[in-house]
Amino acid sequence: MGMDIRGSLFTSASDFCPECGCVLPLPGMHDAVICPQCKFAIDVREFEAKRVQSCIIFNKLDALTLHMEVDEGDELKGPLIDRKCSRCGNEGMVYHTRQMRSADEGQTVFYTCTKCRFQEKEDS
Repeated sequence: MGMDIRGSLFTSASDFCPECGCVLPLPGMHDAVICPQCKFAIDVREFEAKRVQSCIIFNKLDALTLHMEVDEGDELKGPLIDRKCSRCGNEGMVYHTRQMRSADEGQTVFYTCTKCRFQEKEDS
């Protein structure tokens, strides 16, 4: 399958495909940068001397509630399932879910033992 490097009828910032507007991947070791959406190819030499900068922002751990405190007198809320507690061996835990990671990843399931109130989590 040959690659057809052709000119576009439109102009755009070099970070975006000039045909469909999709974000282009970073240039690599190939002769062309190919749009993942429409397969439009741009000669890699057009990216020479282009400065690429990225920034990663981490959330502070104290900003997230990772462990929910449950008092002995509080009634546990949530569906009851047949799951064995890894601490006391009791068969019966309640659960709830939260979206703790990015939106394109699964939810985190929190299980609480109905006997000893031990909590564990599972990423789904």
